[in-house]
Amino acid sequence: MIPASPPRGERSAPRRLLSIPALRALLIQCACFLPTLAALFVLARMGAAPGYWHAALLQGGFAAIVTARAGMARWWGLIQFLFPVAVLLAQALALPPAVFLAGFVVLLLVFWSTFRTQVPYYPSGRAVRAEVLALLAGREAPRVIDIGSGLGGLALALARARPDARVEGIELAPLPWLASRLRALLSGSRARFLRGDYERLDFGDYDLVYAYLSPAAMDGLWRKARREMRPGSVLASYEFAIAGQAPDRVLVPQGSARELYIWCFKQIDGQ
Repeated sequence: MIPASPPRGERSAPRRLLSIPALRALLIQCACFLPTLAALFVLARMGAAPGYWHAALLQGGFAAIVTARAGMARWWGLIQFLFPVAVLLAQALALPPAVFLAGFVVLLLVFWSTFRTQVPYYPSGRAVRAEVLALLAGREAPRVIDIGSGLGGLALALARARPDARVEGIELAPLPWLASRLRALLSGSRARFLRGDYERLDFGDYDLVYAYLSPAAMDGLWRKARREMRPGSVLASYEFAIAGQAPDRVLVPQGSARELYIWCFKQIDGQ
């Protein structure tokens, strides 16, 4: 029996915005501008001749330190340190503005949802497909959804192996979604790909919900699954566990160092 999660209060709009790592990182960079100017002033008074590269390294160093103190993921500290350096390098290349615009558009189409959902693009890979397929054994015409389906590899493989299944994938980023639709069309697959936010789905429509998201999304995923999934259905999460919710099974796909966490929803007492 899966216990109910404790209710949580809704956060205010400013708190929700400040919980977005990309926005927090940008605010930290802005906040570190004045300390960087102060450090450059001190260096100049000491007889040094600081230049742009000194400024970039100081700015990046201050931002990385504040990011670590703010409790953000370690890789954000590396991004914060390298960002001012990358700006100078891009300026030194003297590329036409259209090149940067094109790069921005491509990244926006691929990582459209990352800013809001905090879920980057994580391809599942082939190792996990056999384990997910095994979870469908003994189910007649199962209904499956891959949330954050990316380029559609897992959903296409499941639909190919189980022609009787209704396999769907949902992806918020436009370019990966379009690629998955084209792959399904060209291969004649019965897999169906939706573009949108999985929060708008009803998990009660599925026998298996598969997720490969990020640690930031797992708490919300659990609350939605706990609220909507039917007895007998299964939630599977690759690599990322749910804090405070022990899985019913933990599998390690052959050839992978990552775990596949399984929660089986059973009849709840009193319902």
